[in-house]
Amino acid sequence: MAIHVERAEGIARIEIDVPPVNAITLADYAAIRDAFLASADWDDINVILFTASGRKAFCAGLDLNEFLAATIQDDPGRARVVRDCFAAVRHAPVPVIAAINGPALGAGAVLASCADIRIAADHVRFSTPEINVGRCGGAAHMMRHLPQGVLRRMYFTGQPLSVQEAAALGFVQQVVPFDDLADTAMALAREIAGKAPIGLRMAKEALNKVEFMVTEEGYQLEQGYSTALMTTEDAREATRAVVEKRAPVWKGR
Repeated sequence: MAIHVERAEGIARIEIDVPPVNAITLADYAAIRDAFLASADWDDINVILFTASGRKAFCAGLDLNEFLAATIQDDPGRARVVRDCFAAVRHAPVPVIAAINGPALGAGAVLASCADIRIAADHVRFSTPEINVGRCGGAAHMMRHLPQGVLRRMYFTGQPLSVQEAAALGFVQQVVPFDDLADTAMALAREIAGKAPIGLRMAKEALNKVEFMVTEEGYQLEQGYSTALMTTEDAREATRAVVEKRAPVWKGR
């Protein structure tokens, strides 16, 4: 199985495992899609940790051998699977942390961009090398995070963006040595997993909806989510716990 899923203590860990460089086939795209879609039914999960095996690559993009065998007639159907995969990651019902263990090329860079938070090892780089293999990349997703000039340079040249540059631009939230990546990402996952389940889900949905709205309209929508939260037991428990200076006990309702 190229895509591994583990669930424990409020955290789901989804791992790409396609040695040596985690280049993914259409079946892998579908498996990633299905894992993230399944998370809608994981009531025991408050956060998803998305990573990959090894240190050579988080994901080296599409498997080029499979791409060479594909026909023009196949392409629209294949594109739909890829599109649905990226959408499933971005619209997962809970926060998604990408623990980026190695270079993220093409689809790998887009998968990372679809997460809510990115923590990367210090040898990581991001690139959109599709220009070199006769394709177009995932700029629509990546331009949510990167300035137009930076993205267009990457897109037109195939040249990579170092993790240090990515962090300076706000694309990556934390850079750590490779040996510290797993522990750092898990520590953040545990912190998020301890928050109110309903609150996290409403916050994620609200953030995705307001991202491209006019500010005032987006804030009004956000206030609606806040009002809805007031009707839950967990919201009242959160306030009581702060006042009483104790850890909250969530009921999930």
